[in-house]
Amino acid sequence: MKKLLFTAVITLLTLPVFAQDYAVEQLENSPRHHEWVTIESNDRTLHNFVVYPETSEPAPIVIVIHENRGLNDWARSFADQLAGKGFIAVAPDLISNTVDEIEKTSDFKTSDAAREALYDLEPDHVTTDLMNVLEYAKTIKAGDGTFAVAGFCWGGSQSFRFATNAGDAIDAAFVFYGTGPGEAEAYRSIEVPVYGFYGGNDQRVNSTIEDSEAAMNEFGKTYEYEIYEGAGHAYMRSGDDPERPNDDANVQARNESWERLVSLLNSL
Repeated sequence: MKKLLFTAVITLLTLPVFAQDYAVEQLENSPRHHEWVTIESNDRTLHNFVVYPETSEPAPIVIVIHENRGLNDWARSFADQLAGKGFIAVAPDLISNTVDEIEKTSDFKTSDAAREALYDLEPDHVTTDLMNVLEYAKTIKAGDGTFAVAGFCWGGSQSFRFATNAGDAIDAAFVFYGTGPGEAEAYRSIEVPVYGFYGGNDQRVNSTIEDSEAAMNEFGKTYEYEIYEGAGHAYMRSGDDPERPNDDANVQARNESWERLVSLLNSL
């Protein structure tokens, strides 16, 4: 009995502790085409999870920027769901090959280890990675020439920041509960509309909205956002959990955000 218990403990310790079963199930049951694409960026191999919609027409391309725990199961599930709405999703694993002997986010032993690797990234390197991902996206023959970026949490902040660097190479930036650039002058270079999605119970992030809005207005930029009352930080992920009741504020915010996101993407 002791031997069996020891084996069970070891098994638990070696499993990815940040696996999300409902996201894995969604991915495994998806009818859409998934593939891993590698590009060279910042002197290492950058892995990208790419999902194609089932359509006979060219489709817009959305670069999906993951949360601060890397390209986990839920981030890939979101990319797949986005393709289910008719868009090509390109989700870079921005911490891939940034730590010795770690190829992808899934290779980290814990989500905390993945987060530590992410916070060691240099901001300019992140920008270079995203620009290189965009260059790859331009080569996708199934695309229609429309490009957007959407990010969550840390990725939401990177989406906002990328808008300050990409010029008119993208058509819009979608910021899910991420903060804007700290310096007002950074907003001057934004050339595309920025759309924000925020949970009402997320004052850490929401306390920065006023400054972002003031800077965007000062430079005549488009910044439109919605705050979903009762929803918390990372509501898109938590609202995806099928065990949550339909009247849960995170579920409702997630559903409304999907409707808004798809509508805005279709208007580009």
